Amino acid sequence: MSTPATPLRSLQAGSLKIEVHASRRAAGEAAAHAAAQSLQDLAERARQVAVVFATGASQLATLRALTSIDGLPWDQVTGYHMDEYAGLAADHPASFRRYLRDHLTRRVALRAFWEIDGSADPARVCREYAQKLRSSEPQLCLLGIGENGHLAFNDPAEADFQDPLDMKVVTLDAVCRQQQVAEGWFGSLDEVPKTALTLTIPALLRVPKLIASVPGSRKATIVRRTLEEPISTACPATILRTHPDVTVYLDEESSAELKGVRT
Repeated sequence: MSTPATPLRSLQAGSLKIEVHASRRAAGEAAAHAAAQSLQDLAERARQVAVVFATGASQLATLRALTSIDGLPWDQVTGYHMDEYAGLAADHPASFRRYLRDHLTRRVALRAFWEIDGSADPARVCREYAQKLRSSEPQLCLLGIGENGHLAFNDPAEADFQDPLDMKVVTLDAVCRQQQVAEGWFGSLDEVPKTALTLTIPALLRVPKLIASVPGSRKATIVRRTLEEPISTACPATILRTHPDVTVYLDEESSAELKGVRT
Protein backbone atom coordinates (compact mmCIF):
# COMPACT_ATOMS: atom_id res chain seq x y z
CA MET A 1 0.00 0.00 0.00
CA SER A 2 1.52 3.32 -1.08
CA THR A 3 2.07 6.13 1.37
CA PRO A 4 -0.45 8.99 1.04
CA ALA A 5 0.63 12.56 0.40
CA THR A 6 1.68 14.57 3.43
CA PRO A 7 -1.14 16.96 4.45
CA LEU A 8 -0.62 20.66 3.83
CA ARG A 9 -1.44 21.22 7.48
CA SER A 10 -2.95 19.47 10.45
CA LEU A 11 -5.36 20.90 13.02
CA GLN A 12 -7.12 19.68 16.12
CA ALA A 13 -10.35 20.69 17.89
CA GLY A 14 -11.01 18.77 21.08
CA SER A 15 -10.14 15.20 20.23
CA LEU A 16 -11.08 15.74 16.57
CA LYS A 17 -8.12 15.66 14.18
CA ILE A 18 -8.12 17.46 10.83
CA GLU A 19 -5.91 16.97 7.79
CA VAL A 20 -5.94 19.53 4.97
CA HIS A 21 -4.84 18.24 1.56
CA ALA A 22 -4.14 19.96 -1.74
CA SER A 23 -7.15 18.61 -3.64
CA ARG A 24 -10.32 16.56 -3.33
CA ARG A 25 -8.50 13.59 -4.81
CA ALA A 26 -5.57 13.88 -2.40
CA ALA A 27 -7.92 14.17 0.58
CA GLY A 28 -9.88 11.15 -0.61
CA GLU A 29 -6.72 9.10 -1.07
CA ALA A 30 -5.50 10.02 2.41
CA ALA A 31 -8.86 9.04 3.93
CA ALA A 32 -8.80 5.79 1.94
CA HIS A 33 -5.29 4.99 3.12
CA ALA A 34 -6.37 5.48 6.74
CA ALA A 35 -9.42 3.28 6.19
CA ALA A 36 -7.32 0.60 4.50
CA GLN A 37 -4.85 0.54 7.37
CA SER A 38 -7.71 0.25 9.83
CA LEU A 39 -9.28 -2.62 7.86
CA GLN A 40 -6.00 -4.51 7.85
CA ASP A 41 -5.46 -3.99 11.56
CA LEU A 42 -9.02 -5.02 12.42
CA ALA A 43 -8.88 -8.10 10.19
CA GLU A 44 -5.76 -9.30 11.97
CA ARG A 45 -7.62 -9.24 15.28
CA ALA A 46 -11.02 -10.63 14.23
CA ARG A 47 -12.42 -12.91 11.55
CA GLN A 48 -15.28 -10.52 10.84
CA VAL A 49 -15.14 -6.73 10.57
CA ALA A 50 -18.24 -4.52 10.38
CA VAL A 51 -18.00 -1.17 8.61
CA VAL A 52 -20.56 1.61 8.12
CA PHE A 53 -20.30 3.46 4.79
CA ALA A 54 -21.64 6.88 3.85
CA THR A 55 -22.72 8.05 0.40
CA GLY A 56 -22.88 11.32 -1.51
CA ALA A 57 -20.48 13.43 -3.52
CA SER A 58 -18.09 13.78 -0.57
CA GLN A 59 -17.37 10.05 -0.53
CA LEU A 60 -16.62 9.46 -4.20
CA ALA A 61 -12.87 10.08 -4.12
CA THR A 62 -12.47 8.09 -0.92
CA LEU A 63 -14.39 5.06 -2.14
CA ARG A 64 -12.70 5.15 -5.54
CA ALA A 65 -9.27 5.11 -3.89
CA LEU A 66 -10.21 2.57 -1.21
CA THR A 67 -11.64 0.04 -3.66
CA SER A 68 -8.51 0.38 -5.81
CA ILE A 69 -6.11 -0.69 -3.07
CA ASP A 70 -4.95 -4.27 -3.57
CA GLY A 71 -4.87 -6.90 -0.87
CA LEU A 72 -7.49 -5.58 1.53
CA PRO A 73 -9.43 -8.19 3.54
CA TRP A 74 -12.83 -7.47 1.97
CA ASP A 75 -13.87 -11.10 2.43
CA GLN A 76 -13.93 -10.43 6.19
CA VAL A 77 -15.96 -7.22 5.93
CA THR A 78 -19.69 -6.91 6.54
CA GLY A 79 -20.91 -3.54 5.30
CA TYR A 80 -23.76 -1.30 6.37
CA HIS A 81 -24.88 2.08 5.15
CA MET A 82 -26.12 4.86 7.38
CA ASP A 83 -29.22 6.25 5.69
CA GLU A 84 -31.65 5.99 2.78
CA TYR A 85 -34.56 7.97 1.42
CA ALA A 86 -38.01 6.70 2.33
CA GLY A 87 -40.05 5.50 -0.62
CA LEU A 88 -37.25 5.70 -3.18
CA ALA A 89 -36.78 2.71 -5.48
CA ALA A 90 -33.39 0.99 -5.38
CA ASP A 91 -32.75 1.77 -9.06
CA HIS A 92 -33.38 5.52 -8.71
CA PRO A 93 -30.20 7.50 -9.58
CA ALA A 94 -30.21 9.07 -6.09
CA SER A 95 -30.80 5.84 -4.19
CA PHE A 96 -28.05 5.15 -1.67
CA ARG A 97 -28.45 1.43 -2.34
CA ARG A 98 -27.65 2.06 -6.00
CA TYR A 99 -24.76 4.37 -5.06
CA LEU A 100 -23.12 1.75 -2.86
CA ARG A 101 -23.62 -0.97 -5.43
CA ASP A 102 -21.95 1.21 -8.06
CA HIS A 103 -19.08 2.48 -5.93
CA LEU A 104 -18.48 -0.33 -3.45
CA THR A 105 -20.09 -3.75 -3.72
CA ARG A 106 -19.60 -4.14 -7.49
CA ARG A 107 -15.97 -3.11 -7.15
CA VAL A 108 -14.92 -5.35 -4.25
CA ALA A 109 -16.24 -8.64 -2.90
CA LEU A 110 -17.41 -8.05 0.66
CA ARG A 111 -18.31 -10.89 2.97
CA ALA A 112 -21.79 -9.35 3.18
CA PHE A 113 -23.53 -6.03 2.74
CA TRP A 114 -26.82 -5.14 4.43
CA GLU A 115 -28.88 -2.60 2.51
CA ILE A 116 -31.50 -0.27 3.96
CA ASP A 117 -34.71 -0.92 2.02
CA GLY A 118 -36.27 2.52 1.76
CA SER A 119 -39.28 1.16 -0.12
CA ALA A 120 -40.43 -1.21 2.67
CA ASP A 121 -42.28 -0.46 5.91
CA PRO A 122 -40.08 2.18 7.61
CA ALA A 123 -40.76 1.17 11.22
CA ARG A 124 -39.97 -2.47 10.52
CA VAL A 125 -36.86 -1.64 8.51
CA CYS A 126 -35.53 0.63 11.25
CA ARG A 127 -36.15 -1.98 13.95
CA GLU A 128 -34.60 -4.89 12.04
CA TYR A 129 -31.66 -2.93 10.64
CA ALA A 130 -30.80 -1.53 14.07
CA GLN A 131 -30.78 -5.06 15.49
CA LYS A 132 -28.39 -6.26 12.78
CA LEU A 133 -26.11 -3.28 13.26
CA ARG A 134 -25.93 -3.59 17.03
CA SER A 135 -25.19 -7.33 16.86
CA SER A 136 -22.29 -6.66 14.45
CA GLU A 137 -20.69 -3.95 16.61
CA PRO A 138 -19.14 -1.91 13.75
CA GLN A 139 -15.51 -0.99 14.30
CA LEU A 140 -15.09 1.58 11.49
CA CYS A 141 -17.32 4.24 9.96
CA LEU A 142 -16.70 6.32 6.85
CA LEU A 143 -18.86 9.43 6.95
CA GLY A 144 -19.32 13.00 5.77
CA ILE A 145 -20.79 16.23 7.13
CA GLY A 146 -23.80 17.88 5.51
CA GLU A 147 -24.05 21.54 4.63
CA ASN A 148 -26.38 21.99 7.61
CA GLY A 149 -24.00 20.04 9.88
CA HIS A 150 -25.94 16.81 9.74
CA LEU A 151 -24.37 13.44 10.41
CA ALA A 152 -26.11 10.77 8.35
CA PHE A 153 -29.59 12.34 7.96
CA ASN A 154 -29.71 13.78 11.47
CA ASP A 155 -30.49 17.37 10.50
CA PRO A 156 -30.45 19.98 13.30
CA ALA A 157 -34.17 19.64 14.07
CA GLU A 158 -33.93 15.84 14.20
CA ALA A 159 -30.53 15.38 15.86
CA ASP A 160 -30.51 14.01 19.41
CA PHE A 161 -27.20 13.35 21.12
CA GLN A 162 -29.02 11.11 23.64
CA ASP A 163 -31.32 9.41 21.16
CA PRO A 164 -32.64 6.12 22.62
CA LEU A 165 -32.98 4.66 19.12
CA ASP A 166 -30.24 3.37 16.84
CA MET A 167 -32.24 4.06 13.69
CA LYS A 168 -35.30 6.18 13.00
CA VAL A 169 -37.43 7.92 10.38
CA VAL A 170 -36.70 11.64 10.02
CA THR A 171 -38.02 14.64 8.12
CA LEU A 172 -35.37 16.29 5.96
CA ASP A 173 -34.98 20.05 6.21
CA ALA A 174 -34.80 22.49 3.31
CA VAL A 175 -31.01 22.93 3.49
CA CYS A 176 -30.45 19.18 3.34
CA ARG A 177 -32.86 18.72 0.45
CA GLN A 178 -31.39 21.64 -1.48
CA GLN A 179 -27.91 20.13 -1.09
CA GLN A 180 -29.12 17.00 -2.85
CA VAL A 181 -30.28 19.13 -5.79
CA ALA A 182 -27.05 21.16 -5.85
CA GLU A 183 -24.99 17.96 -6.01
CA GLY A 184 -27.01 16.77 -8.99
CA TRP A 185 -28.84 13.82 -7.44
CA PHE A 186 -32.27 15.33 -8.19
CA GLY A 187 -33.51 17.73 -10.85
CA SER A 188 -35.52 19.94 -8.50
CA LEU A 189 -36.38 20.37 -4.84
CA ASP A 190 -39.83 18.88 -5.42
CA GLU A 191 -38.20 15.60 -6.48
CA VAL A 192 -36.27 15.16 -3.22
CA PRO A 193 -38.07 12.92 -0.72
CA LYS A 194 -39.13 14.68 2.46
CA THR A 195 -38.42 11.75 4.77
CA ALA A 196 -35.60 9.28 5.22
CA LEU A 197 -34.38 6.42 7.40
CA THR A 198 -31.16 7.12 9.28
CA LEU A 199 -28.81 5.77 11.88
CA THR A 200 -28.90 8.05 14.90
CA ILE A 201 -25.99 10.00 16.30
CA PRO A 202 -25.44 7.69 19.33
CA ALA A 203 -25.29 4.71 16.95
CA LEU A 204 -22.59 6.46 14.91
CA LEU A 205 -20.61 7.61 17.94
CA ARG A 206 -20.44 4.08 19.33
CA VAL A 207 -18.22 3.12 16.39
CA PRO A 208 -14.62 3.23 17.70
CA LYS A 209 -13.02 4.83 14.62
CA LEU A 210 -14.55 7.51 12.38
CA ILE A 211 -13.04 8.74 9.11
CA ALA A 212 -14.80 11.77 7.63
CA SER A 213 -14.31 13.03 4.08
CA VAL A 214 -15.53 16.62 3.69
CA PRO A 215 -14.26 18.22 0.45
CA GLY A 216 -15.48 21.15 -1.62
CA SER A 217 -16.21 24.85 -1.24
CA ARG A 218 -19.85 24.24 -0.28
CA LYS A 219 -18.62 22.65 2.95
CA ALA A 220 -16.26 25.46 4.05
CA THR A 221 -18.74 27.24 6.33
CA ILE A 222 -19.98 24.10 8.05
CA VAL A 223 -16.42 22.88 8.60
CA ARG A 224 -15.62 26.12 10.44
CA ARG A 225 -18.84 25.86 12.46
CA THR A 226 -18.07 22.24 13.34
CA LEU A 227 -14.73 23.25 14.83
CA GLU A 228 -15.63 26.57 16.44
CA GLU A 229 -19.26 26.54 17.62
CA PRO A 230 -20.40 25.26 21.02
CA ILE A 231 -21.34 21.58 20.86
CA SER A 232 -25.06 21.46 20.16
CA THR A 233 -27.64 20.06 17.78
CA ALA A 234 -27.74 23.46 16.03
CA CYS A 235 -24.71 22.00 14.23
CA PRO A 236 -24.85 18.26 14.87
CA ALA A 237 -21.30 17.68 13.58
CA THR A 238 -19.90 19.57 16.59
CA ILE A 239 -20.43 16.37 18.60
CA LEU A 240 -17.55 14.83 16.67
CA ARG A 241 -15.21 16.85 18.90
CA THR A 242 -16.10 14.51 21.77
CA HIS A 243 -15.26 11.26 19.94
CA PRO A 244 -11.91 9.67 20.91
CA ASP A 245 -10.82 8.70 17.38
CA VAL A 246 -12.10 10.77 14.49
CA THR A 247 -10.15 12.36 11.64
CA VAL A 248 -11.65 14.77 9.13
CA TYR A 249 -10.04 14.98 5.69
CA LEU A 250 -10.42 18.34 3.92
CA ASP A 251 -9.24 19.85 0.67
CA GLU A 252 -8.14 23.47 0.32
CA GLU A 253 -11.66 24.56 -0.66
CA SER A 254 -13.41 23.06 2.37
CA SER A 255 -10.71 24.43 4.70
CA ALA A 256 -10.90 27.97 3.31
CA GLU A 257 -12.56 29.44 6.43
CA LEU A 258 -10.10 27.87 8.88
CA LYS A 259 -7.29 30.35 8.37
CA GLY A 260 -7.50 31.57 11.95
CA VAL A 261 -7.90 28.18 13.60
CA ARG A 262 -4.90 27.09 15.65
CA THR A 263 -2.86 24.09 14.57
